[in-house]
Amino acid sequence: MAVTEAEFCLLGPFTVRMGGAAVPVQKGKQRALLAALLLNPGRAVSLDHLAETLWGPDPPPSARVTIQNYVVRLRKALGTAGGSRITTLPSGYAIRAEPGELDVTRFEDLLGAAMAAAREGRWQDAAARAHSAIALWRGDPLADVGSGLLAEREVPRLAEMRLQALETRNDADLHLGHHADVITGLQRLTACHPLRERLHAQLMLALYRDGRQAEALAVYQRARQVLVTELGTEPGSGLRQLHQQVLAGDPALALRRAAAATDAASARPGPPRELPAGVPHFTGRGDMLAALTEVVERSRAECPGTPVISVISGTAGVGKTALAVHWAHQVAERFPGGQLYVNLRGYDPSAAPLPPAEAIRGFLDALGVAAPHVPAGPQAQAGLYRSLLAGQRMLILLDNARDAAQVRPLLPGSAGCLVLVTSRSQLTGLAAADGARLLTVDVLTDAESRALLTRRLGAGRVAAEPAAAAELTALCARLPLALNIAAARAGVRPDRPLAAVTAALRNERGRLDAFDTGEPASSARAVFFWSYRHLSEPAARMFRLLGLHPGPDITVAAAASLAGIPAGQASRCLDELTATHLAAEQAPGRFSFHDLLRAYAREQADACDSSPARQAALGRMLDHYLHTAQAAAGLLCPGRDLLALPPPEDGVRPEPHEGSADALAWFIAERPVVSAAVRLAAAAGLDLPA
Repeated sequence: MAVTEAEFCLLGPFTVRMGGAAVPVQKGKQRALLAALLLNPGRAVSLDHLAETLWGPDPPPSARVTIQNYVVRLRKALGTAGGSRITTLPSGYAIRAEPGELDVTRFEDLLGAAMAAAREGRWQDAAARAHSAIALWRGDPLADVGSGLLAEREVPRLAEMRLQALETRNDADLHLGHHADVITGLQRLTACHPLRERLHAQLMLALYRDGRQAEALAVYQRARQVLVTELGTEPGSGLRQLHQQVLAGDPALALRRAAAATDAASARPGPPRELPAGVPHFTGRGDMLAALTEVVERSRAECPGTPVISVISGTAGVGKTALAVHWAHQVAERFPGGQLYVNLRGYDPSAAPLPPAEAIRGFLDALGVAAPHVPAGPQAQAGLYRSLLAGQRMLILLDNARDAAQVRPLLPGSAGCLVLVTSRSQLTGLAAADGARLLTVDVLTDAESRALLTRRLGAGRVAAEPAAAAELTALCARLPLALNIAAARAGVRPDRPLAAVTAALRNERGRLDAFDTGEPASSARAVFFWSYRHLSEPAARMFRLLGLHPGPDITVAAAASLAGIPAGQASRCLDELTATHLAAEQAPGRFSFHDLLRAYAREQADACDSSPARQAALGRMLDHYLHTAQAAAGLLCPGRDLLALPPPEDGVRPEPHEGSADALAWFIAERPVVSAAVRLAAAAGLDLPA
């Protein structure tokens, strides 16, 4: 390394050199701050994350100012280049480390190259790179940094990667005939990591090839005893098979034949191409496709050292997966490393959500990792997964995610990769902590809905009945799932007029029956249910009661009266419904959902809430509008004789008005709602509120 370059060392005692000269960095929080930045080179580290790293979950009020002071001192310590090394960003700070300057990234690059060479059977190259990677370690990582939380987060990850490097080196040395050289090291490693079956297998093979069959069998017995005692499980199939081969003196364990067999088994396949087929009748969404492209390009420009994460959220049946898959196929050529796909089953009607560890195990298979080379534990497998993605340009589609916790373990650790997530939840946690960009998919426009029907049914049939086609899109709430179901039913009877199809959908009470395909994944009622069932009980009750509201939208105050709860609790319920896309805040403070969700909410209210409870909610809602309108009318017409009303019912909180202008604004905003409420009250025989 030239003396003009920097050197940052974390894999042992903390060391910083600039131009070959050691740079003293004060121990304690200042050193921990520099280490936290270095462990995320080129990436923005938020002030909140740094504060939590230095002080834990309850940092002092002065944390931000103290961090700023630490950064000033670090820049000064790093000399004339300090100002450009540590940059201030809107969300925090980032440090620049050139290739080769940071031992952690050098180690990760060497390990990734060693594992790639091993997969391709280039054992000399694998051995050289693995030995070089291990040589970078000078002791315990972050040994004198002085931040317990930082060490708790990072040391297990780094230690796991070191074990992967040791295992890769051992595999390479065994393939090259250096079995005698690895025995002593493997004996120490198996003693330190007795639950790691791969190390036991390597030691058994090394001893067997060194002519020490009895000792190899003893290694198996010790490993089995530890696994049974500690975990209550027998060794895995790979270790058991090796034991049988050693017992039988299987000639396949001889060096040349074993190498040939392993080379054949570990021959790397081509890049994974796991994207599902695109939707045949995908229509419209030009603005969303352009937004996805813009998000990727903007993210790469603003945060060039980090993977790009984009979350597509929206209500059930709105076409999130179809959009993601369609766009992914359009940009697939930009990712020569391939495409990975997994359905995380976050809202799956037929199975439980997929654990992240199981998704990672599937990814390792797709990436060509032979079963004997897969680490035993989930943390080790996650580390291997991230190592394989290091330096790759790969697209990863995580479909139907439940929450951020299910997604976060599947995120790559280096730039070049794109992660596309679909979910019915907004996953704001991924945006806050991981820099994800959020996009929300709405129902189709009228033009897109008509285009979808045209593609499904033919231009002639739609053009022949334009009014019926328009009504059909309205009855389907412009929801792609519903439109596709209706079009499929109409396609079965091409001689049947579209007007007859729409007539069957006009009855709101039975409309959801018309969108039942008999398959949970494609029936409107089923997909709505799997969003509804994950709600908290207060939010689920609010959702049901909103089905009694005539629409088209509702304020927090009116929702509070409808449910008979305080406004703050009503606001939290509406926020939860919005986060799961069971409601939408179409304008500030005004919430709504489309007609199919309204029909489902009313259906759930009929099923879950007693008739007296529904009547009480209806009465509170009408009472809310009645008393609020009465107060507003009094302000607009001070001399007018007003109706003598009884006091508001329990739980009703009429909205206050600050003056005549505020009262007029309320009437203008609520006119469609009040008109619908009048019709609802009249139909229910409630003469006073009507």
